[in-house]
Amino acid sequence: MNNIITKYVSIMKKEDIINFANKNNLKVTNSEVDFIYTFIKNNFEHYLKNPESFDITQYKNRFSPENYEFLVNLVNKYKRMIF
Repeated sequence: MNNIITKYVSIMKKEDIINFANKNNLKVTNSEVDFIYTFIKNNFEHYLKNPESFDITQYKNRFSPENYEFLVNLVNKYKRMIF
């Protein structure tokens, strides 16, 4: 599974984040997309190996309240799947 994620992240584009947001009826700002893209590219390996160490609360001010709530639910969903 890690290989699939690594391959996907290596080819991931900002448009992929925008498309994901659109599919989930989210309106994202350019700064939110930039943050998510950079964060994933720079940190995915660490959090893939240590998913329990991820704390989204420290990034709350980077997102609109609606998008932050969506991300909290998304992170919790995937943490439950991993553990």
